[in-house]
This record gives sequence, structure tokens and C-alpha cells, in this order.
Amino acid sequence: MRKPADLDEFDLAILDLLQKDSSAPQRKIGELVNLSAPAVQRRIKRMQADGVIETNIAVINPATIGLPITIIVEVHIANERYDLINAIKRSFLEAPEVQQCYQVTGEADFVLVVVVASMSDYEALTRRLFYDNPNVTKFKSLVAMDRVKVGLSLPLARD
Repeated sequence: MRKPADLDEFDLAILDLLQKDSSAPQRKIGELVNLSAPAVQRRIKRMQADGVIETNIAVINPATIGLPITIIVEVHIANERYDLINAIKRSFLEAPEVQQCYQVTGEADFVLVVVVASMSDYEALTRRLFYDNPNVTKFKSLVAMDRVKVGLSLPLARD
């Protein structure tokens, strides 16, 4: 398990701003946190190297590109052998429809967030990922009726 990064108030302020708009110019960030643009750049590079900042992405509304259906899926498996767990993880990683995948405790073994264009597309995905996999014993689909909150921004603790 990775230990928490040693972040100061400037780092947290920079992260807060980047979570809102990762394309913000470093000069603008510097003005908002009272640092020079080169100091902001050094801090961002350090946080990237330390794994605090994993990537910079554009968040797209799936409905606007023809993927209006979001489905949360609970997946139950029969055998928790290391090689079988890794195989199912790979299948989830390789499926572009799977937006998020969590290995969980409790009744289910995995929880997936899936986006698809149609229910027939989801049916094809279930065949590929679940029905064709002998280690999947069952799965439960929860179709989202509304996107109430979607995001990856983390609450940043400040002392």
C-alpha cells in the first residue's frame, strides 16, 4: 500500500484547482495560490512523479456521443484462484464499455460501471464478459435512470 504523499497547503490548493480545470494555465494557478508559474510547474511535475496526479483527461458526457445508458453491474464469481481473478480483471480492463471496475467485499466480487448505446449492446457485452466466462456465477444489472453526480474529484483535507 502506498503511503500518503507529503503535501503542503500549496500542493493541496494546486490540486484543488487542477481537479476543477486541468487545462488551467500554470500562470493563472500561480496567481490564485500566490506562487510563481515555475514553482507551480515544479510542484505539478513532482506530484506527477510521485503518483499523486495520475493523468489529465477530458470528462465527456456519454449521452452526447451516443452512449446514453449507464449500468451498474454486480458480478459474482465461483472461484477466487489468483489466475482466474487476474483473467476476469483483464477482461474488464479490455472492455471499453467498462468505465470503472472495483473488486469488492460483500455479496458481490466485482462492481462495474458500464456505458452503452443500447440494451442490445449491453446484451452483447453480457455474453462476452459474463455468459462466456465459466467463472461468473451470476451478475445483477442496475440501470441508471439519471446521472445525478458523476466525478472523480477528491475532497482535499486541509489542517
